Amino acid sequence: MKDILKQQYAIIDIGSNTMRLVIYEKQNGGFYKEVENTKVVARLRNYLIDGVLIQEGMDILLQTLLQFQESTRYHGLHNVLCVATATIRQAKNQEEIKKLVEGKTDFVLRVLSEYEEARYGYLAVMNSTSFTEGVTVDIGGGSTEVTYFRDREIVEYYSFPFGALSLKQQFIHRETPTTEELEELRRYLWYQFQTLPWLKEKRLPLIAIGGSARNMVKIHQNAISYPIAGLHLYKMKEADIRDVREELESLSFTELQKLDGLAKDRADTIIPAIEVFYMLTNIIQAPSFVLSRKGLREGVFYEELTKKLGISYYPNVVEESLHLLSYEYEMDMKFVVQLIKQGTLICTQLEESEIIYFSEKDWGIFYQAAKVFNIGKYIDTEASRLHTFYLLANKTIDGMMHKERIRLALIASYKSKMLFKQYLAPFEGWFDKSEQKKIRLLGAVLQFSAALNVRQRALIEKINVEKNKEKLVFRIVCKQSALAEKVQAEKQKKQLEKALKMNIDLIFEEEY
Repeated sequence: MKDILKQQYAIIDIGSNTMRLVIYEKQNGGFYKEVENTKVVARLRNYLIDGVLIQEGMDILLQTLLQFQESTRYHGLHNVLCVATATIRQAKNQEEIKKLVEGKTDFVLRVLSEYEEARYGYLAVMNSTSFTEGVTVDIGGGSTEVTYFRDREIVEYYSFPFGALSLKQQFIHRETPTTEELEELRRYLWYQFQTLPWLKEKRLPLIAIGGSARNMVKIHQNAISYPIAGLHLYKMKEADIRDVREELESLSFTELQKLDGLAKDRADTIIPAIEVFYMLTNIIQAPSFVLSRKGLREGVFYEELTKKLGISYYPNVVEESLHLLSYEYEMDMKFVVQLIKQGTLICTQLEESEIIYFSEKDWGIFYQAAKVFNIGKYIDTEASRLHTFYLLANKTIDGMMHKERIRLALIASYKSKMLFKQYLAPFEGWFDKSEQKKIRLLGAVLQFSAALNVRQRALIEKINVEKNKEKLVFRIVCKQSALAEKVQAEKQKKQLEKALKMNIDLIFEEEY
């Protein structure tokens, strides 16, 4: 494991349905970027006969690994992690399979226990979401792992010996299920999930991992013409899952294969997978079903990344994500510090004058937006606000739900009320009037704060706000003459005036 976190890192995931090679490369700033992701639909589960992986299955396994080996050798990778899940775990000839892999390839096969498979899914969720309590489900081809975590620590776990592919084999005898087959499948799932008392009526989010969950989300996003990109942390309700389920069960197999959002190789296994999600959501009485795009592979990866830090997961996922984002897009951290300092002075003064009220959540949003304010200038300074909005709205930010991501994008890209309304238009119903007002205020404060630091000289020492009848007076104390800052601030104050619905007079004073 010595070389594993130097420049490149690779993992091979041998699942019951698919096999995948993923290679990550270390970037400046310490974050890892996926540079290769190769998937092969091997369907090893089909070759597990009477608990033995037959020769044909072993041949497919070996040939696929040899394909992957071409890539790992090309990249000069050693110590590639090669992990296997349910099908190899359940195979009576597991030792023979391991010897075959180790004798014919560069890889050492590690067969994950049920607990390890469940734990890696949980670790992926902990390192890419902000949930403190919830239930995770990872449905593979041959097993389904569920965990319950509280205070971000795993409390319960269980591995069911069925997955999307094995359920299809067991209950659906043609390409699509009959009504009787569906009823039998549902009875079976209900009975299986009832064996875990800790699942019942938890009333917590159900966080789903794996390809079947990703495909269900894609289908739903296409059906409702979802306005932004990104699957990670997409939220659905039980009724949404029911709608997708009913839609799929009404289609022929040919129609399923052509359905937008559904991978062709999952056309025969998506229905049993959705039955699992729907049944679990119902039993848990989950208020929401949330997709985690990060799963077992990322869980193994996070374990390697955090091991040296002596932790299992990052304590603040959003902060870590924004830090990496600001580094990737070369944000000037000195500028960010001034933005936060001046914005905090203004907001604190406005609060003390009882003109605005900021909750703890508002302050948190303010600090987050300051870290990525006008980040789009990295792409193009002329259209920087447009790029800022598009980038933040469509880029996965680990730990941040989609609504929070749009809120962040609206604040960090704020320039005028007109542009704000233009950006907000596709998100009708996402934010109520009071939320919109707060977004505009935060955006206007950051824009005004940026004007006060236009030449990045960090001249502002103090800002005092006085309420004078129907207007505000900002007394801005500077270390020295701040003519450029004054000119820019006078230009930008109108957006703050509109947000506060009050006129503002600016008085710049030199500190003596």
